[in-house]
Amino acid sequence: MKVLRIIAATVLAFPCGTAHADSVEIRADREDTGFSSQSSTYRTDSDSLPYLQCVPYARDVSGIQIYGDALTWWNQAEGRYARGHRPKPGAVMSFAPHGRMELGHVAAVSRVIDSRTVLLRHANWSPIDGRRGQIEDNVRAVDVSEANDWSEVRVWYAPIGNLGTTAWPVNGFIYPEKPGRNERLAVLASASRPKAAERPRSLVGADFLKGIRPEVTVKPASVRRELAYRYEAPKAAASKPVAARPAWAATSLADDPIGRIIAAKTR
Repeated sequence: MKVLRIIAATVLAFPCGTAHADSVEIRADREDTGFSSQSSTYRTDSDSLPYLQCVPYARDVSGIQIYGDALTWWNQAEGRYARGHRPKPGAVMSFAPHGRMELGHVAAVSRVIDSRTVLLRHANWSPIDGRRGQIEDNVRAVDVSEANDWSEVRVWYAPIGNLGTTAWPVNGFIYPEKPGRNERLAVLASASRPKAAERPRSLVGADFLKGIRPEVTVKPASVRRELAYRYEAPKAAASKPVAARPAWAATSLADDPIGRIIAAKTR
C-alpha cells in the first residue's frame, strides 16, 4: 500500500487539462446496467494532495507519452501515434471540448464489448463520495452517433448509477503504436504544402495599368454625337432658276410654218 501511495503522489503532481465532469449529468433512468464504477488503488486518502486529473492517469495506463491539456492530445498525436475511429484495448479515447468541459478529456479503453459499447479506465469524471479526481476502471461508454463512427458517446456517471444523459463529442482514438506509412506520408505532405491562407494573394484591379505609359501613343478617335431632339434632316439642293427666254424667241405658232402644221394636226 505504501508503494501505491507513492505512485499516487507522483501522478497527482501532474496537472490535467480537463474541466470537471461533476454535476453536469442531472437525470437518467435508474436501471441495473451490470456495470459499476470502481475506485482504483491510485486513490489517496490525503486531502492535502490535489485531486487526480485525467491526463496523467491516461498516460500511465496506456503508455502513450503525450503531455499537456487533454484537448491538445488529438493534434499532438498526429505523426507520432496511429489514430482512428474504432476502439481498441489500450487506445485512448480523445474527447473534444463541450459545454462545461472546456479543456477536453482523455480515457483509456480497457475492453471492447461490441460495436457500440466499450469499457473505459479514466480519472476525474464522476465525483465519488462527493470527491473529485476519482478513478473509475472498466466503466461503460456507449457510441450514440447515428453513423456508428464513435463521434458521440454517453459515459457511465457514478452519481446516478447509469449512463449520463449528455452525448459527448469524440475526436477519435489514439493507439499506442506508431502511425502507418500512409498516415506518415499524409502528415509530411500536409506539412510541406503551403496553406491557402499563407499563399500570396495577387488581386488585379481596374486600375492595374495606372501610371504605365504605352509604347505607341494612340490618339482616341473623336466621337460624333447627335441628340435626337436637335437632329434636322439635310436640306434638298436648291433648283436652278429657269432663264428667261429672249424676246426674239417669244414667237407664236402662227408665225412659225412648222408650228402652223402642228397646230393644224392637233385640231
